[in-house]
Amino acid sequence: MTKPNLTVKDLHVSIEEKEILKGFGIEVNGGEIHAIMGPNGTGKSTLASALMGHPKYEVTKGAASIDGEDLFEMEVDERALAGLFLAMQYPSEVSGVTNSDFIRSAMNAGKEEGEEVSLMKFIRQIDEKMNTLEIDESFQHRYLNEGFSGGEKKRNEILQLLMLKPRIAILDEIDSGLDIDALKVVAKGINELRSEEFGCMIITHYQRLLNYVKPDFVHVMMQGRIVKSGGPELAQKLEEQGYDWIKEELGIEDETVGQE
Repeated sequence: MTKPNLTVKDLHVSIEEKEILKGFGIEVNGGEIHAIMGPNGTGKSTLASALMGHPKYEVTKGAASIDGEDLFEMEVDERALAGLFLAMQYPSEVSGVTNSDFIRSAMNAGKEEGEEVSLMKFIRQIDEKMNTLEIDESFQHRYLNEGFSGGEKKRNEILQLLMLKPRIAILDEIDSGLDIDALKVVAKGINELRSEEFGCMIITHYQRLLNYVKPDFVHVMMQGRIVKSGGPELAQKLEEQGYDWIKEELGIEDETVGQE
């Protein structure tokens, strides 16, 4: 099987006729972790939602593909089956559906009859991953994210990531609201998947997660597009000096697109 690939070219996205993304482009391959950083309101979460197919985001120009297949010709479930995964900034609560039922159904989606993951194999796998993430066994039987704290929801997103093993993952502020112990656990889960069969885009405001998940590439996003790229040292410089030096260096006016 070929290495995973997500390619985005000259992407323009609007919401309610206001353009948010203004020519965003990136290529993420298997074995790579890309960090997307930038001030509030630059369109980072818009990028994640548009790539996953949220209906309120209108793609007005540009292209995106996963493993050479046109992403925007796919329905949301087809994107997931193609190997694209989104860990949401604000995971939804679903009453009446347990965590274990949700994850097992997702794992078996698209599989032919007779190829489904058996119950015993599923139990072994989820027990192992929950132990890795220091998640209590009772989580399996709780309704999806219902009554979960912010940190529990983020761990649960990483549990889904480990169980589903996507080809390309987009992690939208997976570190927000986490204390240092939870941050380390989340990072451990991400690092466990790191391989040539897995590519990842981490959207974050802060450098602290990148102390534990070392990115191969760091991109600064402003005004709906990437304006600067570098290695892990770029994230460290942003932590120390903020974004003003980039604005000054590139002559960018102090404004945002007004939508995450």
